[in-house]
Order: sequence, then C-alpha cells, then structure tokens
Amino acid sequence: MLSIGIVGLPNVGKSTLFNALTKNRVLAANYPFATIEPNTGVVNVPDERIYTLAKISQSTKVIPAAVTFVDIAGIVRGASKGEGLGNKFLSHIRESNVITQVVRAFENDDIVHVEGKIDPERDIEIIRTELCLADLASVTKKLETLQKELKSNPKIIGDIQTLEEAKKILDSNSLLSRHPELDSGSRTKQIPDRAWDDKWAVLADLQLLTIKPFMYVFNIDEATLSNSSKQAELAKLVEGSKCIFLCAQIETELQDMPEEDAKELLESLGQSESGLETLIRLGYQTLGYISYFTTGPVESRAWTIPAGATAPQAAGVIHTDFEKGFIKAEVVDYSSFVSGSGWAGAGTAGKVRLEGKDYIMQDGDIVVFRHNV
Repeated sequence: MLSIGIVGLPNVGKSTLFNALTKNRVLAANYPFATIEPNTGVVNVPDERIYTLAKISQSTKVIPAAVTFVDIAGIVRGASKGEGLGNKFLSHIRESNVITQVVRAFENDDIVHVEGKIDPERDIEIIRTELCLADLASVTKKLETLQKELKSNPKIIGDIQTLEEAKKILDSNSLLSRHPELDSGSRTKQIPDRAWDDKWAVLADLQLLTIKPFMYVFNIDEATLSNSSKQAELAKLVEGSKCIFLCAQIETELQDMPEEDAKELLESLGQSESGLETLIRLGYQTLGYISYFTTGPVESRAWTIPAGATAPQAAGVIHTDFEKGFIKAEVVDYSSFVSGSGWAGAGTAGKVRLEGKDYIMQDGDIVVFRHNV
C-alpha cells in the first residue's frame, strides 16, 4: 500500500491536516514535538468508479484503493545532527514511499512559529537541507568504504563515480529526485522499486530520503484559496514539484459537515473538491499508480498497480499463485462496462477481450483472470 509521510516544521498544521484526512483526533498542540511517535491512518482513494461498478454488479461489499498517511513529528534545524528528536524522525520518513511537506503560508499570532515568523521559502529550505544532510552522511560513509576497497576491486570505480556525483548533488542542497536521471520519467515509477540496472544501482540499499518523490502542501488562509496569483508565487518556491493549496482548518470543518453542506461550502470557495481529496489522489498518482477493478455480486474492488504492469503482474497483486499460473485475462474497459450495464452487455457489444501475458494493464480495466491454480 502506498505510504505518504507528512513532514514539516513544528506548528505548520501537519497534525490538523492528518486529523482531517483520517477523521482521527490525534494531538495537535501549539508547541514543538506534539507528535513524537508517528500517527498512521489509512484513507480511501476518492474514485467514484468503484461505487458505479458496485451498483451495476449489485455487490455486497465495496473495497476502494487506499493510501496510508503517516504524520511525522516536526523537524527543526539540525535534525540531521540529532537536534529536536533528530534521526528518530528521519527514520520514519525512510519508511514512506512519498514525502509530503506541509508548508505554513498563513498568519496567526496565536500559533507560534518555531522560526519566529512566517516564511515559506525559508521553511522549505530548512526541510530540504536537513534531508540532504542526512543523505549526504549516508553517501559519504558508503563512498569512504568503497574507496578503501578500490585497490583490491577495481570494478567498483563506476560505483565510486556515481556516489561522487550524488554527493555533489547533495552538497548543492538539491534533491536527488530532481536529477534528470533519477526523476524516472516525471516520477512515473517509484524509485525504490526500480530495477536498479543502471549506474545508480549503488544507491539502492542506502534508503536515501531525497530520492523519494516529493509533494508540497501549502497550508493557506481562506482568502488565499481564491488568490491564484499568490498561489502561483508559492508554487515557484518548489521547483516545479507537485503542490496543492488548502486551508487545514477549513478541511477539518468540511469533515464534520453533512455531505450537502460540505459541497455547498466548497462551491462558495470556488472549489470542485476538497483539498484533502486532491491530496489523496495526487499522492496516489505521484508514483504512477493506476487502478484496475474486479466486480461481481460478492464485491467490487479496486487494485493498485504501477503504470506499465502486465496482466500477470496485476494478477499477482490478488495472489502470487495467480501470476504463476496465469493463462489469460478477460478484460473490458470501464466505459464499455458501464455502457453495457455489466459483463453481459459489454460482451454483446463486442467490448470484452481476451488478453495474454504481454498485455499492459490500463487504468480502469475491469478484469477476470484465468489461471491454472
């Protein structure tokens, strides 16, 4: 399951955001380190398709795709050297697939900022610096080890050169994930899951933080929700990375409202969906994940796979034996399934296909796998 680590300086709204995301009520206090152990919550990916399928199939159960959010304690200057609770927090980030930094961009004299004043650019820089320094320590240690082995094993010269290149990137306070060769096609694939068959393979076991995909959440006030020029100004601070704008306090209020009232409030703010829904979908999409569906009277279910997965690989998400014993996949696209009101209608319209081992799954495919297990 996709795991998104929520990071940021203390008192930027991380725990408030997490509470709204998960509808939990974890401690959200006006002092640093209100969150010591990370809070974890599982959140459904907003996708109306699964409910449409369930209605057509008259499914007893509906199981959407899901994302795990981890609320990681506030990071301060010097965290990479043990300041605050330092490396303990950094270790929690290593376990997340995607890092989402919450950046405070609202004024409120009642909520203390750990740096004394509101400055989104400075806050982004602090977090980036701490993560780069943590990675720099890991890369330097590995580099020193290999340099000692070089005389007895000349073949590792390529790995040493790669580590030196990574060290140079980190020394410039840049995220490794922004490097063209590590961006992985605009982050269409999760770096830790790469085949690692290229020159960067030496980094695979270092559990680096800055190689993970980054997203940014700007926690803004209500007025800025409709201020596109201010949002554009903030977006320039994150080097073209994916970012969204929301007001954590409003998001909390939305979660406590009846659905119709929440919809009315969103419309009054000029929003088509809540910021949290956008965040969940964006997090799900950042790694290039897609959903395929299985549906029937018992249940309709969304399954998560990387873009580019083959039919046998998709079958393996259900059960590893399905991949090993894969024969064929009976496939219909979502729109054809809905138009035909189910398998029978789609089949009559000639929209149901039999696909083999080389078939690349598409987002929204509805599938029945044939296997010999």
